[in-house]
Amino acid sequence: MLLGLLTAIAASVCYGTGSVLQAVGSRKSARRDAAESDRTQHGGPSLSSTAKAATTWEFVVGTVLDFVGFGLGALAARLLPLFLSQTVISANLVITAVLSVKLLGIRLSRAEWTSIGVVCSALVLLASAAGHEGSGHTDLATHWWLLAVALLLMAGGTVAVRLLGARAAILAGLLSGLGFGALGVGVRVLNGVDPFDLGALLGDPALYAILVAGIGGMYLHTVALQIGSVNGATAALVVGETVLPGAIGVVWLGDASRAGLAWMAVLGFVLAVAGAVAVAWFGSPDTDAGPALTPDPAEDDPVRGAGNRAGDEHGPRAESCARRV
Repeated sequence: MLLGLLTAIAASVCYGTGSVLQAVGSRKSARRDAAESDRTQHGGPSLSSTAKAATTWEFVVGTVLDFVGFGLGALAARLLPLFLSQTVISANLVITAVLSVKLLGIRLSRAEWTSIGVVCSALVLLASAAGHEGSGHTDLATHWWLLAVALLLMAGGTVAVRLLGARAAILAGLLSGLGFGALGVGVRVLNGVDPFDLGALLGDPALYAILVAGIGGMYLHTVALQIGSVNGATAALVVGETVLPGAIGVVWLGDASRAGLAWMAVLGFVLAVAGAVAVAWFGSPDTDAGPALTPDPAEDDPVRGAGNRAGDEHGPRAESCARRV
């Protein structure tokens, strides 16, 4: 249990730090793309815009940390009940929020700090109430269903982002979280790991569900960081990667709490989700506040400046988000 907790905490630190570095890189790219109007007709980032964000050094370092976090998180998913491992890993929200203050210039409100405190307290309750992890043995048909769901989530999220643009920021964060949650379930049920069997591993649909959910989840999270609040997108991700996997772990995989402490596990889980939703609400683009950036030269141009101030729904939403940080 202790090794699993330490592993999950280390994964959380990697993910949280990586998210902020990715946000720095994404928003640098968004500033450049705003001048070039490299957006879809609905205001969302184009595929080329997202690709450019992924080439900044901050984003590359953040991605490396994500891979390290993934490895640690995968180990934690096999050592702890999913409702505990996924929720502890989701505490990267706290790391993200704190580092955002320093690296992105975001000032968190009292409500946001209170919500973060609720999440941390809930994690203590969960860790205290968690019992043994389940076996993870399931029928192969379940693995095929997991792959189908992962494909559906990622494809649906990609379409939603291109159609809804900036309005899909929180949805993109949520779907990326569901993708990472599917990844956690896939790691738990994956065949051919213990004992190692390469044939069984490569023939397991859960392996490809992990790849689809991981790559698709990272793409959707990148988009969410480009077009919306860092904390809001990350909080939506937290909800997606904890609620459903936690329920699946208890209902189908045999995860359990300690005898007599089921109420504490439920309370901790509910508080963790509620705290994450609160951070998503208070950290939405409409309420984020931060120090102003150096004025854009466009504002000195009466024509371009008027267009930007008018808030054209087809204009560079990422630029307006960047101004707040």
